[in-house]
Amino acid sequence: MAASNPLRKLVDRVNGYPVWLRNWIITRVFCHKVKLAGTAGLQILGTDGKSVTFRQKNHKKVQNHIGSVHAAAMALLAESATGFILGINLPGDKLPLIKSMNIRYLTRAQGDMTAVAYLTDEQIARMQSQDKGDVIVAVKVTDATGIQTIECEMNWAWIPKKRPT
Repeated sequence: MAASNPLRKLVDRVNGYPVWLRNWIITRVFCHKVKLAGTAGLQILGTDGKSVTFRQKNHKKVQNHIGSVHAAAMALLAESATGFILGINLPGDKLPLIKSMNIRYLTRAQGDMTAVAYLTDEQIARMQSQDKGDVIVAVKVTDATGIQTIECEMNWAWIPKKRPT
């Protein structure tokens, strides 16, 4: 039987709360664990357990020299969204690790950025049944106009939290 996952338990528990409160709680917990996400001001707009939507507002501390969201902040947005959805679907005794990120910047971003990351049922089943492995987590990052500004391939791995002795 898979070990209990505290983040998944929280997501499931707050699912009945009003949307604004649910998203605020999940965002606060995530940003407490992932300090850079909190510093950048990432927000979780919602999750159904298979997908998640994150937002990066285009505020001063994440802007580049032309006033749009910095390339590094876009990478953080994509990495955070994919890591979150992977993390809530892993058993509690597994540790998620980013293996590689491939990012192509397609066009200049305008306004706030949104990332939607999702897993398939097959990917989730593998994560639940395999002691270790890796998976490409799909993510789509768009700007305020709805245009995809970057293409990402996020390769995540999982391993047991405790090493065999």
